[in-house]
Amino acid sequence: MNPFNDRRVLGIGLAVLALGLATWSGLSGFRSDDSGVIVLQGNVDVRQVNLGFKVGGRIADMKVDEGDRVDAGKIVASLDKSYFADDVRLARARVAAQAAIVARLENGTRPEEIAQARAVVAEREATVALAEATLNRQQDLAGRGVSPHQRHDEATAASEQARAALQSAQETLKLAEIGPRREDIEATKAQLEAENAALAQAERRLTDADLITPGEGVVLTRVREPGAIVGAGETVYAVTITAPVWVRTYVAEPDLGRVRPGMSVEVRTDGGKTYRGQIGFISPVAEFTPKSVETKELRTSLVYRLRIVVDGETAGLLQGMPVTALVKNGKEN
Repeated sequence: MNPFNDRRVLGIGLAVLALGLATWSGLSGFRSDDSGVIVLQGNVDVRQVNLGFKVGGRIADMKVDEGDRVDAGKIVASLDKSYFADDVRLARARVAAQAAIVARLENGTRPEEIAQARAVVAEREATVALAEATLNRQQDLAGRGVSPHQRHDEATAASEQARAALQSAQETLKLAEIGPRREDIEATKAQLEAENAALAQAERRLTDADLITPGEGVVLTRVREPGAIVGAGETVYAVTITAPVWVRTYVAEPDLGRVRPGMSVEVRTDGGKTYRGQIGFISPVAEFTPKSVETKELRTSLVYRLRIVVDGETAGLLQGMPVTALVKNGKEN
């Protein structure tokens, strides 16, 4: 075998080994012999929110553009509100009409209505008295043969009709004096509640015609423009949230027992800036699933995802930026 080729193969093998060790060091970190600091390599992880209207409609106004900073509660876009305002007015009119019905039933029958019903009863009583008198005369005349029996039959029918009309008027007077049924009042109240709920929905849709930012951030993407028709939930803006800012990194299985939530962390960028933070989350699941049969050496290849929450000022930390995190001696904030 050529010795030159042997040296070349050996050199390639050493290079691959060195690359593997460097990669492993980047994932798992290393221990400092003098201070016990765990050094971890990670990336900045900034949350992104896709903003969309809760209701559909035509966009009337877009107030911010890409790169603009927005504060929590700021209106960044609005829909055409004319249709929503019409729905609110219609719902309010229905509530007013139903409220009037409830008030009328709760107040009961007016004294004037009861008096009117009594007057109708008196009128029907007089009609009955006249009909009975006419019937008696026709019976006498028919009995003496002076009047035909047809007149007698007509007088009998008129008398019965007058009595029926009197009974109807008496029942109407009784209902007026008793007033509306409790069940009718409860039914109208339930309908009033339904109309109030419809009004609340219409007012909420009118409010939702404004797109409001949930927190401080920077507009990453402006997806739509004024005049566009959008559906409920359709993305209009993509916004990156400026706080909190996280660092996503990994800790090796041998170092897992040395870290815990709440520990102080120093975050350094490649540009030399330093930030303070603390460990906020340690994944209970390994990121890389091991083989079903593994050696002791393979178990050391397991890593666990770790989240570091950056405290205070986070200006300069951008999405995906590589950083170095130093976990110091297990001290907690």
